[in-house]
Amino acid sequence: MTDTRTIDLGPQTRIVAGLAAAVPDAALAGRTPCPDYAVSDLLGHLAGLAVAFRDAARKDLGPTTDTAPGSAALSLPAGWREDLPRALGELAEAWQDPAAWSGMTRAGGVDLPGEIAGVVAVDELVLHGWDLARATGQEYVPDQAALRAAHAFLLAAAEDGDRGDGIFGPIVPVPEDAPLLDRAVGLSGRDPGWTPPTSP
Repeated sequence: MTDTRTIDLGPQTRIVAGLAAAVPDAALAGRTPCPDYAVSDLLGHLAGLAVAFRDAARKDLGPTTDTAPGSAALSLPAGWREDLPRALGELAEAWQDPAAWSGMTRAGGVDLPGEIAGVVAVDELVLHGWDLARATGQEYVPDQAALRAAHAFLLAAAEDGDRGDGIFGPIVPVPEDAPLLDRAVGLSGRDPGWTPPTSP
């Protein structure tokens, strides 16, 4: 797997922040590749995970790191346009500290090594960046270091055979010569060809 200690989350968090900033209010109720998420839910999830993984990097364990993803309320705070980019910036800054990648921490109510928590954060940013871009019709070019780390993580999870209920959907077959982003998306259980449903 890619040496996660060399990953700078800054480029990917800035890409996600830019995608979020370009989402018009009229698109918040739209569908996303995550069947249970509207665009507003996805943005709320991003806001929550940014804070949770920021605190996981800092080893600041408590309510933000103890809550399982599926049990968290997907509400989009009123000030999300200011709060989300700030939280994403703090997330990237927290993982600049080498201590974030060592020892044990917690995220989503699960105790795990810091280096694994870091790559999970990267994976979340890459995949949900794709989700948000697809749902809102935006171009998406993820940070390549982040994409490689996310793909390696997803490939290892697929080969392990224990993907975890509710974390990933069934793998969507993708040609071996497909772009790396498409292969990562397929490994996550998403269809790389997904587009928003058209209104009747």
